[in-house]
Amino acid sequence: MSQRLNKQRREPLDLPMEQPARRTSLDGDASVKPDTVARDTAAQDTARVFHPGIVHLALAMGGFAIGIAEFATMSLLPFFARDLHISEPMAGHAISAYALGVVVGAPVIAVLSARVTRRTLLIALMGFFALMNGLSGLAPDYHTMLALRFLAGLPHGAYFGIAMLVAASLVPMDKRTSAVGRVLLGLTIATTVGVPLANGVGQMIGWRWAFAIVAGLALLTAILVAVFAPRDTVNTGASPLRELSALGRKHVWLTLAIGAVGFGGLFSVYTYLASTMLAVTHVSPALVPVALCVFGAGLTAGNIIVPRFADRALMATAGGLLLWSAATLALYPLAAANFWTLLIDVLLIGLGGGLATVLQTRLMDVAGEAQSLAAALNHSAFNVANALGPWLGGMAVAAGYGWASTGLVGAGLALSGFAVWAVAAALSAHEGV
Repeated sequence: MSQRLNKQRREPLDLPMEQPARRTSLDGDASVKPDTVARDTAAQDTARVFHPGIVHLALAMGGFAIGIAEFATMSLLPFFARDLHISEPMAGHAISAYALGVVVGAPVIAVLSARVTRRTLLIALMGFFALMNGLSGLAPDYHTMLALRFLAGLPHGAYFGIAMLVAASLVPMDKRTSAVGRVLLGLTIATTVGVPLANGVGQMIGWRWAFAIVAGLALLTAILVAVFAPRDTVNTGASPLRELSALGRKHVWLTLAIGAVGFGGLFSVYTYLASTMLAVTHVSPALVPVALCVFGAGLTAGNIIVPRFADRALMATAGGLLLWSAATLALYPLAAANFWTLLIDVLLIGLGGGLATVLQTRLMDVAGEAQSLAAALNHSAFNVANALGPWLGGMAVAAGYGWASTGLVGAGLALSGFAVWAVAAALSAHEGV
């Protein structure tokens, strides 16, 4: 069985150079790119070739660790606030520091690591992530915690960006979005299973152990990547300057803007979901985790279902998802009054999270040779959405429109993202991009 799998993986790599049409590059150019040849040559030289699914699983483990680190910290905030002798609003700065680390680290690491092989970079990023989260669990005071959470956020976007490029490079062109979705499954499963488990551990034996779990998972990821990820080589033309060329491409900026604006609606509702359930739905606090798990299940389902459509019609799928999100978010104020209708709507809103995989693949098509920076910037864009959605939603609540008004704010953001998409789609059709 192993020999058959290895043979199947080698066959596409053995195609002769005079058949460039069969060797389509990530940016949509049908010619053979130097970095593609380098990666293929490296794959041929590797003694052990593993099935892409195994590599995807290894990469998804990193997403699982990152998901727990990002979301479990929010749920454990009251506990480490008490131990560090600070207020909960002040403890919330640690979450903001992590998000800032993501926004800063994603582009900086992508540019500075242009001459580092992807496999080596992934191992280093997970090693650093493990160290910073382990030290976060030992933080003696507020300022140390703040600094460590910022440092822990630095590898987040770069890891996802590079991991998705590696995942996509292992499959045919018409399966790229599915490969990207498999890597993101680690993150979505973390919101469904990992975060509740880490929160339970944190409450039973202390919040510091939750960070220890994250550190252990990150180290496991580094080991899995070292064992299973294909060895690659650095293209001789790779450089920080070439990566920065992505910033000169308008389609890169338009794609990032779609995510930064359109994805904000999802975060607008998710951030205040617990408060809405307590104040509007009038349920027991014990039922809040149920809704959060349903939301995570929606995200997971979205990352499984959506790529099937995106691999056939990428831009059309992105536009359809934005309209889907606008509709489900607009229904949120009506659904919030009843627990069961709320759960249904939250599940449907979560399905719209599949937009992340679609935009990641779109960036592969429009970034040219600056693949790493564009892929990493996508996660900076989503963290902008993570800041924009809750901020606008909070303004609506503070203005007296009620907790459920976050759904209407989210619908407005989704429609705004659709407007950006319409511009991008028109330009794409006109320019053939």
